[in-house]
Amino acid sequence: MGSELPVAVVLVAMDDEAAPFLDLASEVGEPERVGRAELRHVTLAGQPVVLARTGIGFVNATAAGTSAILRHGVGVPLISAGSAGGLGKDVAVGDVVLGARLVNADADARAFGYVLGQVPGMPEAYDAAPGLTDAVRQAAATVAGQVLREGTIGSGEKFATADLALRLRADFPDMLAIDMESAALAQLCHNFGTDFVSVRAVSDLCAPDGTEFLTHVDDAALRSAQVVTAAVGLLAG
Repeated sequence: MGSELPVAVVLVAMDDEAAPFLDLASEVGEPERVGRAELRHVTLAGQPVVLARTGIGFVNATAAGTSAILRHGVGVPLISAGSAGGLGKDVAVGDVVLGARLVNADADARAFGYVLGQVPGMPEAYDAAPGLTDAVRQAAATVAGQVLREGTIGSGEKFATADLALRLRADFPDMLAIDMESAALAQLCHNFGTDFVSVRAVSDLCAPDGTEFLTHVDDAALRSAQVVTAAVGLLAG
């Protein structure tokens, strides 16, 4: 299992988000530490996959993603999975958000003529790979009762409680959800020419404290894992 070229590298930030993938896997390899990340070769929906628990935030995610690209090549897609805070007015806890577009919510170089969310020298936003988005759409349709939202996912390094959520909704009115890793991974994949998609389930609606997140993070992680696992099964080996 470990010697096979994976069909994808799935990256999650936390152990809570890795757990449902391990439960859904038919084979699970031994963990390997690479920096702060923990990598395992697993089999999901009959396909070889690398599951990377990266740690939270831009740097941890990018370090693990870079390691995966250098090990397995630019042709192996990266998938960001796990939980996110819901921002869109119609988004509900438990919805899965397909990030067809990724934006760095922390980037602000407007003083130099860039748009809000644009890192200097980089695109205004990053588009997910069409083949991966198609697989996610098909996969979500096979998960009974699962609502799939498609649109923009933003990322920043602040946990989005109520005050920050108000600003984000004003600054990025099309943003459906916010996490702490996906846009960084999208920029990494843009730089390497690697296919990328983010599939995040809504654990909270950016409530004043972390109570809602803590209550629903396990369910969100499972919903994301179910959709991603089904999508992986549609990727060519």
